[in-house]
Amino acid sequence: MGDEKTKVIEEKAAEDEEKTEMILINEETIQSKIYMVRGQKVMLDVDLAEIYGYETKNFNRQIRNNRAKFEGDDFMFQLTKDEWENLRCNNFTSSWGGSRYLPLAFTEQGIYMLMTVLRGDLATKQSRALIRTFKQMKDYIIENQDLIGEREYLQLSMQISENIHTTMELRSDFERKSI
Repeated sequence: MGDEKTKVIEEKAAEDEEKTEMILINEETIQSKIYMVRGQKVMLDVDLAEIYGYETKNFNRQIRNNRAKFEGDDFMFQLTKDEWENLRCNNFTSSWGGSRYLPLAFTEQGIYMLMTVLRGDLATKQSRALIRTFKQMKDYIIENQDLIGEREYLQLSMQISENIHTTMELRSDFERKSI
């Protein structure tokens, strides 16, 4: 009897793992999940939870347990009711099921910070894929800078510099903690 339960649990776990690995991260997938809120490009907790193979409530629990890593609107912020209504009207179908809370919005720096919080093989795999995709998107923009205006180019340059600085700070913090 116990062996049958174990077998069923193992089969269920294999099915769940197979489902989460089906989430394909590519430029098109990422771009469809990036929204402009408060003048910043962000991804919502529900989309990131899906990418990382978490239920949204468990994903947000990880964030709450590591709240200090996400201080400041430049990493993460909660949408206001108006912002959420605007996003839903413009980006989601009417069959969207709804939620009891206002979603969290993660900036690119916040997504990089997620990579220090979420654990497991799938999280590592998806983090690498996200980094590669962001890099491809930025490389494309840089290669086609003649097509974009000077203002957008300066904004992108400032964002990249900020991301490099943040990454270096994270690496330094991580190295200090591992000593």
